[in-house]
Amino acid sequence: MAVQEIRAFNRFYTNLIGALDYGKHLYTPFTLTESRVLYELAHASRTDAADLRAELSLDAGYLSRLLTKFERDGLVGRAPSEQDARRQRITLTRQGREAAALLDERSREAVGSLLDRVEPARRPELARAMRTVRDLLDRSAGAREDGPVRGEPLLRNSVPGELGWIVQRHGAVYAAEYGWNTEFEGMVARIVADFAQRHDPRRERVWIAELDGLPVGSVMCVRDDEPGTARLRLLLVEPEARGHGLGARLVGTVVDFARQAGYEALTLWTNDVLAGARVLYERAGFTLVSEKPHHSYGAELIGQDWRLPLREPAVRQEGTAP
Repeated sequence: MAVQEIRAFNRFYTNLIGALDYGKHLYTPFTLTESRVLYELAHASRTDAADLRAELSLDAGYLSRLLTKFERDGLVGRAPSEQDARRQRITLTRQGREAAALLDERSREAVGSLLDRVEPARRPELARAMRTVRDLLDRSAGAREDGPVRGEPLLRNSVPGELGWIVQRHGAVYAAEYGWNTEFEGMVARIVADFAQRHDPRRERVWIAELDGLPVGSVMCVRDDEPGTARLRLLLVEPEARGHGLGARLVGTVVDFARQAGYEALTLWTNDVLAGARVLYERAGFTLVSEKPHHSYGAELIGQDWRLPLREPAVRQEGTAP
């Protein structure tokens, strides 16, 4: 009976989401597999071909042909990996980022239409049921002597409602760990409101870290007042989600995005008491450029400005003026 129920559910769900004709379902020229590859390239922190193949469980030959098609259509570029020249790093072009953004928008609209069929009061029940299915069928799930195995963390774009979550969790976590008052939460709310009301999705973005189906972290990349410069903001990892390398992944994702978006430098402002975050910034290549004491959030702090150049300075040829 269990086998028949699962097969019946599979037939129902693939038909519901239009998996057999995904491009037509979302009014795009991409199949379901092509859409998944574009999604990974737009959201994953590691985009080597080998990582894509492992993450999506794709045949190496099939993935190679798909990437060749994407390259021919101007959606991706390929180059040797900076870490290992034997590996191939895949990056989205501007046209590729626009295609991925369109897919993301159409997918959200499609899911929104599905949710419209469900009474608002029963939507949490639906989310819990889907999470239960994932937990039970996940190959990594199961009991061990030291407790249940947790899933792999995921970085993705935020969905409606999660900008408010960023504000709430920043206020709660920093109050609990550093005793900061609501002045800090108000500052975070202003940053989030500015982003929500006016941002360029091609050059500004917010990411959510997800673990076991729940948001556990965030980071944002926005344009700075200085021309050609981006700013990293609102880095957060929930205490219970630390130890998975999420902080480094979030910072690295912002660095990669800012570089691909054409920024010349990336800046951030933090406080000296956030020692763990400072370690992440140093490892990513940021340099401390200035410090200044201030009284904020009900505490005496030292604010710090950090900077990371994203382009190598031009090499002056012999005989040219400085």
